[in-house]
Amino acid sequence: MIEQIAAFWKLSPRTTERILYSAAAFVFLFLLKEITYRVMNRKIRDDKRRYHARKSISYAYSAVVILVIGSIWFRGMTSLGTFLGLMSAGLAVALHDPISNMAGFFFIEGRKPFRVGDRVEIDGTQGDVIDIRLFQFSIVEVGNWVDADQSTGRIIHVPNNLAMRKPLANSHAGFEYIWNEIPVLITFESDWKTAKDILHRISRENTEFLSEGAQVQIRKAAKRYLIVAGKLTPTVYTTVKESGVCLTIRYLVNPRQRRGTEQKIWEEVLDAFAGHSNIHLAYPTIRYYSGPAPLNQEHSS
Repeated sequence: MIEQIAAFWKLSPRTTERILYSAAAFVFLFLLKEITYRVMNRKIRDDKRRYHARKSISYAYSAVVILVIGSIWFRGMTSLGTFLGLMSAGLAVALHDPISNMAGFFFIEGRKPFRVGDRVEIDGTQGDVIDIRLFQFSIVEVGNWVDADQSTGRIIHVPNNLAMRKPLANSHAGFEYIWNEIPVLITFESDWKTAKDILHRISRENTEFLSEGAQVQIRKAAKRYLIVAGKLTPTVYTTVKESGVCLTIRYLVNPRQRRGTEQKIWEEVLDAFAGHSNIHLAYPTIRYYSGPAPLNQEHSS
Protein backbone atom coordinates (compact mmCIF):
# COMPACT_ATOMS: atom_id res chain seq x y z
CA MET A 1 0.00 0.00 0.00
CA ILE A 2 2.82 2.38 0.87
CA GLU A 3 4.50 1.69 -2.48
CA GLN A 4 1.24 2.40 -4.32
CA ILE A 5 0.71 5.66 -2.45
CA ALA A 6 4.35 6.61 -3.07
CA ALA A 7 3.94 5.97 -6.77
CA PHE A 8 0.74 8.05 -6.85
CA TRP A 9 2.38 10.94 -4.99
CA LYS A 10 5.64 10.48 -6.89
CA LEU A 11 7.62 10.20 -3.65
CA SER A 12 10.02 7.63 -2.27
CA PRO A 13 8.50 4.84 -0.10
CA ARG A 14 10.55 6.01 2.87
CA THR A 15 9.25 9.58 2.64
CA THR A 16 5.67 8.37 2.13
CA GLU A 17 5.94 6.13 5.19
CA ARG A 18 7.15 9.04 7.31
CA ILE A 19 4.30 11.27 6.11
CA LEU A 20 1.68 8.63 6.93
CA TYR A 21 3.18 7.90 10.34
CA SER A 22 3.37 11.64 11.13
CA ALA A 23 -0.28 12.19 10.14
CA ALA A 24 -1.41 9.20 12.21
CA ALA A 25 0.60 10.37 15.23
CA PHE A 26 -0.76 13.91 14.92
CA VAL A 27 -4.39 12.74 14.70
CA PHE A 28 -3.95 10.34 17.62
CA LEU A 29 -2.36 12.98 19.85
CA PHE A 30 -4.96 15.58 18.84
CA LEU A 31 -7.80 13.24 19.84
CA LEU A 32 -5.99 12.44 23.08
CA LYS A 33 -5.71 16.15 23.85
CA GLU A 34 -9.42 16.76 23.18
CA ILE A 35 -10.39 13.84 25.44
CA THR A 36 -8.13 15.26 28.16
CA TYR A 37 -9.80 18.67 27.78
CA ARG A 38 -13.26 17.16 28.18
CA VAL A 39 -12.28 15.22 31.30
CA MET A 40 -10.63 18.32 32.76
CA ASN A 41 -13.71 20.50 32.11
CA ARG A 42 -15.88 18.01 34.01
CA LYS A 43 -13.49 17.67 36.93
CA ILE A 44 -12.39 21.29 37.42
CA ARG A 45 -15.09 23.87 38.15
CA ASP A 46 -12.95 26.88 39.02
CA ASP A 47 -12.38 29.06 35.93
CA LYS A 48 -8.86 30.14 36.91
CA ARG A 49 -7.69 26.60 37.68
CA ARG A 50 -9.29 25.35 34.46
CA TYR A 51 -7.46 28.00 32.45
CA HIS A 52 -4.03 27.12 33.90
CA ALA A 53 -4.69 23.37 33.49
CA ARG A 54 -5.70 23.90 29.87
CA LYS A 55 -2.52 25.88 29.19
CA SER A 56 -0.36 23.15 30.79
CA ILE A 57 -2.02 20.47 28.68
CA SER A 58 -1.51 22.55 25.54
CA TYR A 59 2.22 23.01 26.26
CA ALA A 60 2.67 19.31 27.03
CA TYR A 61 0.81 18.34 23.83
CA SER A 62 3.01 20.62 21.71
CA ALA A 63 6.19 19.17 23.22
CA VAL A 64 5.02 15.56 22.66
CA VAL A 65 4.06 16.30 19.04
CA ILE A 66 7.51 17.75 18.34
CA LEU A 67 9.28 14.79 19.94
CA VAL A 68 7.14 12.12 18.25
CA ILE A 69 7.24 13.63 14.77
CA GLY A 70 10.92 14.46 15.19
CA SER A 71 11.67 10.83 16.06
CA ILE A 72 9.84 9.75 12.90
CA TRP A 73 11.76 12.03 10.56
CA PHE A 74 15.21 11.91 12.19
CA ARG A 75 17.19 8.83 13.15
CA GLY A 76 18.59 9.49 16.59
CA MET A 77 19.44 12.75 18.25
CA THR A 78 22.64 13.16 16.21
CA SER A 79 20.72 13.73 12.98
CA LEU A 80 18.27 16.01 14.72
CA GLY A 81 21.08 18.02 16.32
CA THR A 82 22.86 18.39 12.99
CA PHE A 83 19.68 19.54 11.29
CA LEU A 84 18.93 22.09 13.98
CA GLY A 85 22.51 23.34 13.94
CA LEU A 86 22.42 23.99 10.19
CA MET A 87 19.13 25.85 10.41
CA SER A 88 19.81 27.89 13.57
CA ALA A 89 21.87 30.63 11.86
CA GLY A 90 19.28 31.23 9.15
CA LEU A 91 16.37 31.13 11.58
CA ALA A 92 18.05 33.62 13.91
CA VAL A 93 18.09 36.20 11.10
CA ALA A 94 14.86 35.40 9.27
CA LEU A 95 12.77 34.84 12.39
CA HIS A 96 14.19 37.50 14.69
CA ASP A 97 10.83 38.74 16.01
CA PRO A 98 9.27 35.30 16.61
CA ILE A 99 12.44 34.11 18.37
CA SER A 100 12.57 37.22 20.56
CA ASN A 101 8.89 36.71 21.39
CA MET A 102 9.61 33.11 22.38
CA ALA A 103 12.46 34.35 24.59
CA GLY A 104 10.01 36.84 26.09
CA PHE A 105 7.60 34.00 26.80
CA PHE A 106 10.23 32.06 28.76
CA PHE A 107 11.16 35.28 30.56
CA ILE A 108 7.50 35.84 31.55
CA GLU A 109 7.04 32.24 32.68
CA GLY A 110 10.37 32.19 34.54
CA ARG A 111 10.57 35.61 36.18
CA LYS A 112 6.80 36.11 36.56
CA PRO A 113 6.70 39.90 36.04
CA PHE A 114 2.94 39.42 35.77
CA ARG A 115 0.34 36.66 35.81
CA VAL A 116 -3.06 36.17 34.25
CA GLY A 117 -5.45 38.49 36.05
CA ASP A 118 -2.89 41.21 36.89
CA ARG A 119 -3.40 44.80 35.80
CA VAL A 120 -0.33 45.98 33.91
CA GLU A 121 0.83 48.95 31.86
CA ILE A 122 3.45 48.53 29.13
CA ASP A 123 4.49 50.81 26.28
CA GLY A 124 1.61 53.20 27.03
CA THR A 125 -1.05 50.47 27.08
CA GLN A 126 -2.85 49.54 30.29
CA GLY A 127 -5.14 46.58 30.91
CA ASP A 128 -5.88 43.29 32.67
CA VAL A 129 -3.92 40.25 31.45
CA ILE A 130 -6.30 37.54 30.21
CA ASP A 131 -3.97 35.20 28.30
CA ILE A 132 -0.27 34.42 27.83
CA ARG A 133 0.84 32.57 24.69
CA LEU A 134 4.12 31.63 23.07
CA PHE A 135 4.42 34.77 20.95
CA GLN A 136 2.14 37.29 22.64
CA PHE A 137 0.01 38.00 25.67
CA SER A 138 -3.47 39.54 25.61
CA ILE A 139 -4.95 42.24 27.82
CA VAL A 140 -8.39 43.81 28.16
CA GLU A 141 -7.71 47.52 27.77
CA VAL A 142 -8.62 49.92 30.56
CA GLY A 143 -8.51 53.70 30.57
CA ASN A 144 -7.90 55.41 27.23
CA TRP A 145 -11.16 57.31 26.55
CA VAL A 146 -12.85 55.71 29.61
CA ASP A 147 -12.33 57.45 32.96
CA ALA A 148 -11.02 55.93 36.21
CA ASP A 149 -9.26 52.90 34.72
CA GLN A 150 -12.38 51.02 33.68
CA SER A 151 -12.48 48.59 30.77
CA THR A 152 -12.96 49.82 27.21
CA GLY A 153 -13.96 46.33 26.03
CA ARG A 154 -11.09 46.07 23.54
CA ILE A 155 -8.62 43.15 23.63
CA ILE A 156 -5.03 44.15 22.80
CA HIS A 157 -2.40 41.58 21.83
CA VAL A 158 1.09 42.57 23.00
CA PRO A 159 4.31 40.90 21.68
CA ASN A 160 6.14 39.05 24.45
CA ASN A 161 9.48 40.70 23.67
CA LEU A 162 8.15 44.03 25.01
CA ALA A 163 8.24 42.52 28.51
CA MET A 164 12.05 42.48 28.23
CA ARG A 165 12.54 45.78 26.35
CA LYS A 166 9.98 48.19 27.83
CA PRO A 167 9.28 49.37 31.39
CA LEU A 168 6.38 47.36 32.78
CA ALA A 169 4.12 48.49 35.64
CA ASN A 170 2.19 45.85 37.59
CA SER A 171 -0.57 47.01 39.96
CA HIS A 172 -0.84 43.62 41.68
CA ALA A 173 2.62 42.05 41.94
CA GLY A 174 3.96 42.34 45.47
CA PHE A 175 1.66 45.18 46.56
CA GLU A 176 -1.97 45.03 45.46
CA TYR A 177 -2.93 48.60 46.33
CA ILE A 178 -2.37 51.99 44.73
CA TRP A 179 -2.65 55.51 46.10
CA ASN A 180 -5.60 57.52 44.83
CA GLU A 181 -6.18 61.23 45.36
CA ILE A 182 -9.42 63.24 45.23
CA PRO A 183 -8.91 67.02 45.14
CA VAL A 184 -11.80 69.04 46.64
CA LEU A 185 -11.59 72.77 45.84
CA ILE A 186 -13.53 75.21 48.08
CA THR A 187 -13.73 79.02 48.01
CA PHE A 188 -11.41 81.24 50.06
CA GLU A 189 -14.41 82.48 52.04
CA SER A 190 -15.38 78.93 53.10
CA ASP A 191 -14.61 77.47 56.54
CA TRP A 192 -11.78 75.26 55.31
CA LYS A 193 -11.04 73.77 58.74
CA THR A 194 -14.59 72.44 59.08
CA ALA A 195 -14.43 71.16 55.50
CA LYS A 196 -11.16 69.37 56.23
CA ASP A 197 -12.65 67.68 59.30
CA ILE A 198 -15.59 66.50 57.18
CA LEU A 199 -13.25 65.06 54.53
CA HIS A 200 -11.19 63.31 57.21
CA ARG A 201 -14.28 61.65 58.61
CA ILE A 202 -15.62 60.56 55.21
CA SER A 203 -12.27 59.17 54.04
CA ARG A 204 -11.79 57.19 57.25
CA GLU A 205 -15.29 55.70 57.09
CA ASN A 206 -14.88 54.60 53.46
CA THR A 207 -11.22 53.64 53.11
CA GLU A 208 -9.55 53.08 56.49
CA PHE A 209 -10.36 49.36 56.43
CA LEU A 210 -8.26 49.06 53.25
CA SER A 211 -5.16 50.16 55.18
CA GLU A 212 -5.31 46.99 57.29
CA GLY A 213 -5.06 44.82 54.19
CA ALA A 214 -2.27 47.05 52.88
CA GLN A 215 -0.21 46.41 56.02
CA VAL A 216 -0.39 42.66 55.39
CA GLN A 217 0.56 43.14 51.73
CA ILE A 218 3.57 45.29 52.64
CA ARG A 219 4.90 42.70 55.08
CA LYS A 220 4.70 40.08 52.32
CA ALA A 221 6.23 42.35 49.69
CA ALA A 222 9.09 43.35 52.02
CA LYS A 223 10.39 39.77 51.79
CA ARG A 224 11.15 40.32 48.09
CA TYR A 225 11.48 44.09 47.62
CA LEU A 226 12.95 46.99 49.58
CA ILE A 227 9.65 48.68 50.37
CA VAL A 228 9.55 51.33 53.09
CA ALA A 229 5.95 52.04 54.08
CA GLY A 230 5.01 55.48 55.32
CA LYS A 231 1.59 56.51 56.54
CA LEU A 232 -1.01 54.12 55.13
CA THR A 233 -4.15 55.54 56.73
CA PRO A 234 -6.25 58.01 54.70
CA THR A 235 -5.27 61.64 55.08
CA VAL A 236 -6.23 65.09 53.77
CA TYR A 237 -3.66 67.61 52.53
CA THR A 238 -4.18 71.36 52.31
CA THR A 239 -2.88 73.65 49.59
CA VAL A 240 -3.91 76.88 47.90
CA LYS A 241 -4.90 77.19 44.26
CA GLU A 242 -5.80 80.22 42.14
CA SER A 243 -9.53 79.68 42.65
CA GLY A 244 -9.60 78.64 46.30
CA VAL A 245 -8.36 76.24 48.99
CA CYS A 246 -7.67 72.71 47.72
CA LEU A 247 -8.20 69.84 50.18
CA THR A 248 -6.84 66.59 48.71
CA ILE A 249 -8.02 63.23 50.05
CA ARG A 250 -5.30 60.57 49.71
CA TYR A 251 -6.09 56.91 50.38
CA LEU A 252 -5.14 53.35 49.42
CA VAL A 253 -7.43 51.36 47.14
CA ASN A 254 -7.46 48.28 44.94
CA PRO A 255 -7.03 49.42 41.30
CA ARG A 256 -10.33 47.83 40.27
CA GLN A 257 -12.22 49.62 43.08
CA ARG A 258 -10.90 53.10 42.40
CA ARG A 259 -13.91 54.49 40.57
CA GLY A 260 -16.44 52.96 42.97
CA THR A 261 -14.77 54.35 46.09
CA GLU A 262 -14.28 57.75 44.45
CA GLN A 263 -17.96 57.94 43.56
CA LYS A 264 -19.06 57.01 47.09
CA ILE A 265 -16.72 59.58 48.67
CA TRP A 266 -17.89 62.36 46.35
CA GLU A 267 -21.56 61.62 47.03
CA GLU A 268 -21.00 61.84 50.79
CA VAL A 269 -18.92 65.01 50.38
CA LEU A 270 -21.67 66.73 48.38
CA ASP A 271 -24.31 65.71 50.93
CA ALA A 272 -22.16 66.90 53.84
CA PHE A 273 -21.29 70.25 52.24
CA ALA A 274 -24.95 70.86 51.42
CA GLY A 275 -25.67 71.00 55.17
CA HIS A 276 -23.08 73.74 55.81
CA SER A 277 -23.87 77.22 54.54
CA ASN A 278 -20.29 78.33 55.21
CA ILE A 279 -18.70 75.81 52.81
CA HIS A 280 -18.89 76.27 49.03
CA LEU A 281 -17.19 74.44 46.21
CA ALA A 282 -14.97 76.69 44.10
CA TYR A 283 -14.53 77.01 40.38
CA PRO A 284 -12.53 79.36 38.15
CA THR A 285 -13.92 82.89 38.53
CA ILE A 286 -13.03 86.40 37.36
CA ARG A 287 -13.31 89.35 39.75
CA TYR A 288 -13.45 92.97 38.65
CA TYR A 289 -12.45 95.96 40.76
CA SER A 290 -13.82 99.39 40.01
CA GLY A 291 -12.12 102.40 41.63
CA PRO A 292 -13.61 105.87 42.27
CA ALA A 293 -15.06 107.62 39.24
CA PRO A 294 -12.85 110.46 37.87
CA LEU A 295 -13.99 114.04 38.72
CA ASN A 296 -15.77 115.89 35.94
CA GLN A 297 -13.68 118.67 34.57
CA GLU A 298 -15.31 121.97 33.65
CA HIS A 299 -14.62 123.28 30.25
CA SER A 300 -14.87 126.91 29.44
CA SER A 301 -15.56 128.19 26.08
